[in-house]
Amino acid sequence: MIETLAYLACVLGFAGFGMKLLEAGRDQPARTLWFLAGFGICIALGITDGMPAMDELAGHHRWYAEYAPLAGDLAKFGAIGFTVAFTRSMRFGADARLGRHAVLSWFVIAVEIVLFILAGPDRAGDETVVAVERRPFLIAYELVFVVYGVLSLTLVAVFFARFAMRARAGSLRTGLWLIFAGVVAAVAWTLWDLDDVAALVSDGRVEATEDLPAAVLGAACVVLAVAGSTLSVWGPSLATPFRWLRAYRGYRRIEPLWTVLRDAVPGIALDPARGLGRGAEFALYRRVIEIRDGHLALRPYFDPDLPARVVDRARRDGVPTRRVAATVDAATLAAALVAREADHRFQPDDADAPLSRAVAADVSAEAAWLVEVTRAWRRSALVADVRRETRRELGVPV
Repeated sequence: MIETLAYLACVLGFAGFGMKLLEAGRDQPARTLWFLAGFGICIALGITDGMPAMDELAGHHRWYAEYAPLAGDLAKFGAIGFTVAFTRSMRFGADARLGRHAVLSWFVIAVEIVLFILAGPDRAGDETVVAVERRPFLIAYELVFVVYGVLSLTLVAVFFARFAMRARAGSLRTGLWLIFAGVVAAVAWTLWDLDDVAALVSDGRVEATEDLPAAVLGAACVVLAVAGSTLSVWGPSLATPFRWLRAYRGYRRIEPLWTVLRDAVPGIALDPARGLGRGAEFALYRRVIEIRDGHLALRPYFDPDLPARVVDRARRDGVPTRRVAATVDAATLAAALVAREADHRFQPDDADAPLSRAVAADVSAEAAWLVEVTRAWRRSALVADVRRETRRELGVPV
């Protein structure tokens, strides 16, 4: 199970970042993209190194068994370094120098190699064993890795969090938050090495291969980072069924309002037989247009004094503030339909229909607003009262 998870993450790492390179190769600076690719390659190698299958592939040679932990940690160092470099290139431009962090990274790598050699750990089955007198070197090795990794990745996480909070809503912000989550998983993955520190202090033995929590955190890091950085490639395809479902849901939710307007003004139905034939989004767009056409057709029958009275009654009746405007629209429309039935005109044919709220010229915004009006139309006791009172005033039988 652990191996399958690790190798799947490795494949995702190579495939995802390779896709990103192909997708953005012409639009992004090559240096920035290679930082991204370097992160994917290093973290995939860091996950797979030390897995039992790698032991089999290396033929259980002593040199591999002893130095595989160092190679895996160096790959993780590389992933951290590439992450910081990628972050700096995004913040300061593709030509930005890596600065002191590059020097620090190489210094820490050199220190880690020296500490590992001084520790001289041996491989005993699935465990790495170190002599008592050399144990402090391996403990220092693990602590340096944790401190460097956590500090570096925390800076990266803060950068992506700030970037995501400032980004506009959409795929860019979602992708940035996914990358942030991947970096947080990498921080947790790095902190998990403290488990090895505790084992070294206790008996001088640590597992030579990745355990389940480490494999899960490493896989999560790769999957989230790949998902965030390649969202622009697969995001639109994934969003298609959600857009369809949202449009279909809106189409059905405004149907009661559309039905009553179509019955009152049959001419608003553009093509009743087509339905969802051209897709839910197009059907929703058409239904919104037809409702607005019905609204316009009822212009002479709207009582211009009614909205103010409905607002006062809504406040007295305790209607939630966020629903007052929709309630006003539903109530004035209900009264207009009764007035049309009675052929009682309040205004000239070219008068403006009252609008209690300005809605953005956008199908989604219009549909969301009409959903609110439909809810008030069906459920509001105030709307029902206005309808009954208008019938009584105009002498229209129930």
